[in-house]
Amino acid sequence: MVNRATRRSRSPEKTIHCEVVSETVVARLRRRLLGDRNAMFVQCSESDCQYVDANEPPCPLTLALFADEINSRNESRPEPGSRHHDT
Repeated sequence: MVNRATRRSRSPEKTIHCEVVSETVVARLRRRLLGDRNAMFVQCSESDCQYVDANEPPCPLTLALFADEINSRNESRPEPGSRHHDT
């Protein structure tokens, strides 16, 4: 039996130096669980930061850090309501 966690691809992550907490943090691209399920945010490993998961200045973690990954995901998905026809 295949474990679901093993089968699922890991969220992209990057290590960056954060000037707000003056240390290195791990940023992960995540999908919002509530509301628009296509909405993404950047999750920070520093849970004690007052800006954690806000993705707003002065926090350096923004979706722009993962622009390539987001574009790649969007290109691999079909447009909602579109169908591919071989004619």
